[in-house]
Amino acid sequence: MNEKLSMSSYLLVGSMLFGMFFGAGNLIFPVHMGQEAGAQLLPATVGFLITAIGLPFLGIVAIGISGSSGLYDLASRVHPSYAKFMTVLLYLTIGPAFALPRTATVSYQVGLAPYISEGSQALALGLFTLAFFALAITFALRPSKILVWIGKLLNPMFLLFLAMLIAIAFLQPMGLLSSAAVHGDYVSHAFFKGFTEGYNTMDVLASLAFGIIVVRTLHDLGIRTPGGVAWGTVKAGAVSVLLMGIIYSCLATIGTMSVGQFELSANGGVALAQIATFYFGSFGSILLALIVTLACLKTAIGLITACSETFEELFPKSVSYRVYAWVFTVFSFLIGNLGLTQIITLAVPILMFLYPLAITLVLLAFLSAVFGSRQSVYLSTTVFTLLAALGDAFNAMPKSVQQLDWVQQLLAIYHVLPFFDIGMGWIVPSIIGLAVGVIY
Repeated sequence: MNEKLSMSSYLLVGSMLFGMFFGAGNLIFPVHMGQEAGAQLLPATVGFLITAIGLPFLGIVAIGISGSSGLYDLASRVHPSYAKFMTVLLYLTIGPAFALPRTATVSYQVGLAPYISEGSQALALGLFTLAFFALAITFALRPSKILVWIGKLLNPMFLLFLAMLIAIAFLQPMGLLSSAAVHGDYVSHAFFKGFTEGYNTMDVLASLAFGIIVVRTLHDLGIRTPGGVAWGTVKAGAVSVLLMGIIYSCLATIGTMSVGQFELSANGGVALAQIATFYFGSFGSILLALIVTLACLKTAIGLITACSETFEELFPKSVSYRVYAWVFTVFSFLIGNLGLTQIITLAVPILMFLYPLAITLVLLAFLSAVFGSRQSVYLSTTVFTLLAALGDAFNAMPKSVQQLDWVQQLLAIYHVLPFFDIGMGWIVPSIIGLAVGVIY
């Protein structure tokens, strides 16, 4: 059977991959990373790209080559109870707990916040998020072709404006890369800080959640065998990965140059709004706000739909899709009113816990042929990784939590792990866990 696709088919799947991974929220993190990394931009960007595009791409391919029907099926190789735990935690993270509220707060931060007085910010954020989620739930409860035409209209507009912004920023730089100040952990270990900063995109988690969509698309196009699916995914995603890599690198560079004109921002949403206004004035900031809001709205509708369908399927004897959709939307509205900076701060400990589990699951799927897909290897690696990831999560907690006596005692134990101080304490334990499983 000939399983080769035409170039247009590969471009179609590649375009879908780009649309799935590159939401408006992905704009803000490389900009802020660039501001903080300063002259250490290159190693920070390399680390960021590994977790922001490299590992998500492997996640999609892992679903394809493993023959899994989705995240729950793949995680069941560890244990069915773990699969349910992993699926629930992952979907809550990319849904109502963090990513879904972020769609509204990014839109507000980029679109309205610069024009609202300090004393009115809370009220304005509340009204904006109320209107935003009212629209999102309306479409999520009544799926229609609105997602299709918004997507077709949005992507060209988004890429055109972004290309204009990138072009003018490089032609008229705000500052020099070499003289930009380096902040925080980027001073001593820029690569690893960039690596963990890429967690914020949540795209490795999204790849495990939505990888089955890509696989089904390839099946519909006539690709059936695991090898054909894997190779088809690699070829179709090459354009998407290259495009995302270029955009992330350019945004990070613009962020670094922007500190020649602006102070270090509280988050990337603030920085992006300042940069757009600097180059295009009020018209540019309005256009950016419109595009970002539409992109975020599309993402929000998709997340509400995906999370509600998943929970209805995972817990068939619970409540209906509509009830889940309303619960997730109301919860996202409440979380959204904490503000973008606060959401990012609260998300970091969860991501520091969840990302190592997602990364090792992806890598085990690739290595499964070596150890015969034995459950003992999956289980041993995951247990060692989970225990270490708990330490990374506590080490990323707010200072008020870290200063508790029992947390201090716990962290003192974890500090013996290599790379723990830079948020990568899970690496050596996961390798030990893999070795123990293979030996067993």
